Amino acid sequence: MNPDVILPPQVAWASGVFANAPLIRKTTRLADLPDFFSDNNAWRGCDPQQRLYDVETIDSPSGEGALYVGVTHLYAGKIGDEFFMTRGHFHQRREQGEVYFGLCGRGLLLLQTASGEARLERVKPGSVHIIPSFTAHRLINTGDETLSALAVWPSVAGHDYAALAGGFALRVFASDHHLQEWEARND
Repeated sequence: MNPDVILPPQVAWASGVFANAPLIRKTTRLADLPDFFSDNNAWRGCDPQQRLYDVETIDSPSGEGALYVGVTHLYAGKIGDEFFMTRGHFHQRREQGEVYFGLCGRGLLLLQTASGEARLERVKPGSVHIIPSFTAHRLINTGDETLSALAVWPSVAGHDYAALAGGFALRVFASDHHLQEWEARND
């Protein structure tokens, strides 16, 4: 007797598009992030329905030992001189790590410890990012096209956005002709 062979979910590595999988989709719009960007006047002057990013997650079982797989599609753009970015978060269960794989576009992964130590990693097609436990993370699109990254994380990790209500220690702004300038956020 031969066992049944199923076609598992697939991802197109060049675009981050899923196939053969039930998906959960979530869109984050500019209106969802008040007081998020450093230039509130520029934020108010933009279309509140502007899509900043979409997240597609394979609808899969959850619980201890289970993993989620999803792709974030972060669109290109700026509010004032600040690049579009994801909300960013710690995990509710801080001991849980995560892995990101750069698929298309270019940008940065901002990583920050609870004590405020921050660092940036370049995200590009083929890059692999190990996000340690106890580390907040945010994607920033510094390019002219959509930045897509595949993520794998424990389903029990959860998201804690409230811990970063004051923002990350670093912000990324555009400067002279696509060069990036990284400066510490002034609180």
